[in-house]
Amino acid sequence: MRQQIEGSQAVAKAVALARPEVICAYPISPQTHIVETLSRLVKSGELTPCEYLNVESEFAAMSAAIGASAAGARAYTATASQGLLFMVEAVYNASGLGLPIVMTVANRAIGAPINIWNDHSDSMSQRDSGWIQLYAQDNQEAVDLHIQAYRLAEEVSLPVMVCMDGFILTHAVEEVDVPDQDVVDDFLPAFEPRQMLDPAEPMSIGAMVGPEAFTEVRYLAHLRQMQALELIPQIAAEFGAATGRLREGLVSTYELEDAETVVVALGSVLGTLADTVDELRADGHRVGLLGITSFRPFPLDRVREALAGAQRVVVVEKSLAVGIGGIVSTNVRTALAERHVPTSTVIAGLGGRPIPISSLRRMILTAEAGELEPLTFLDLRTDLIERELARTRASRRSGPAAENMLRDLGTVGDPHATSPSVSSRSR
Repeated sequence: MRQQIEGSQAVAKAVALARPEVICAYPISPQTHIVETLSRLVKSGELTPCEYLNVESEFAAMSAAIGASAAGARAYTATASQGLLFMVEAVYNASGLGLPIVMTVANRAIGAPINIWNDHSDSMSQRDSGWIQLYAQDNQEAVDLHIQAYRLAEEVSLPVMVCMDGFILTHAVEEVDVPDQDVVDDFLPAFEPRQMLDPAEPMSIGAMVGPEAFTEVRYLAHLRQMQALELIPQIAAEFGAATGRLREGLVSTYELEDAETVVVALGSVLGTLADTVDELRADGHRVGLLGITSFRPFPLDRVREALAGAQRVVVVEKSLAVGIGGIVSTNVRTALAERHVPTSTVIAGLGGRPIPISSLRRMILTAEAGELEPLTFLDLRTDLIERELARTRASRRSGPAAENMLRDLGTVGDPHATSPSVSSRSR
């Protein structure tokens, strides 16, 4: 049924349609509205049978989900940012044990300094944890991916993160088609776990594995991710046939047929990039867009195929591997290793910084001219950087960089000021 609804509430309804039997909840912005909505659905009896667990931390949330899944229950949780980091040990345990848990990550920057706005630093930090990672570009896709995630997780017996941009999607109200229960029931069979703890047949899971078998354990985890590469398009096609919303599953493409310059990205920025492509196309520029839906497993072959005609590639990403640069772009370069296509990384939107069409347009035109650096920070405030570097050169005890730059911006007061007219610039 189509309805105007907040993204978080739409996702909660989609999760409920998958009939989870255990929901492990701990609030952290910007995912809190998801678990709040699910709590109301459980309390009202609309979602039953379902055990809703209020736990004391994110680590406990994932630990409880592991226990529930190992006992044969369909389990769900949600988190963001520092919450994901707090549960990391259990995140690795969930994938190492091959438990088909589904978790929403409402993407948010990682501190310090504290920042509650959107980027992809949190989920990208767990890209090698063994979880499948799917990224939604809008709230309709977020709804659809959560339902497909259960089907995928239970087919390959691996956990799945469905990543959606915090606030940009979670708190946006837009028209979304939430499927009917009978449609989801036909698409998603009852949970039949590949492994289950049974008091009648006592056993342990997660026991120590030595060098004699650990490589094989990790290889099998990798093999299941490769199996997911085959299944994701099949599951997407079947879901599309049931709902009329046809998506490829691994990637999305826009205006690629004759594109010489192709921008690659994932998440909600794809909508802004599509508008930018439209503007540039209207001016005669042969620009296209490739969206990555499945970041883990990464669809190397499909990306290579989609970029076969590109003369240059620009990867826009909302995360930064400090000390090297891009994360998504490293994977894209691997896909293009045999072609040696010029590929640039553009870091954008960190900590929720706006990504305007004007900046994206300027960046793409610079790439077309062959003048885009291998690593670029979109709309970087070089004046702030220069002032802070000058402070560090002038004084060994220059103070915390973040607070210094905020004072330069006038966002916070200067504790050393003797009068309202004195600022950090005058020191």
